[in-house]
Amino acid sequence: MTAKRMKIANLDEADLKKVKQMEESMGTLIIALEPQIPLAKLTDAQVEMLNSLEEQLGVVLIAYQN
Repeated sequence: MTAKRMKIANLDEADLKKVKQMEESMGTLIIALEPQIPLAKLTDAQVEMLNSLEEQLGVVLIAYQN
């Protein structure tokens, strides 16, 4: 079994209200996730590369620290 890398975020009432307001304004559902293992600390150039590949593939990419 693989380790869980993300879990549903435990938001306080103020943050949950912000997410709900965004859902209403966008007409979508939004899931808030939080990492369970350290995310990689990327340079601005690396973030741009990751964003570019996300757009090409139509996916969300998350970089984790080794």
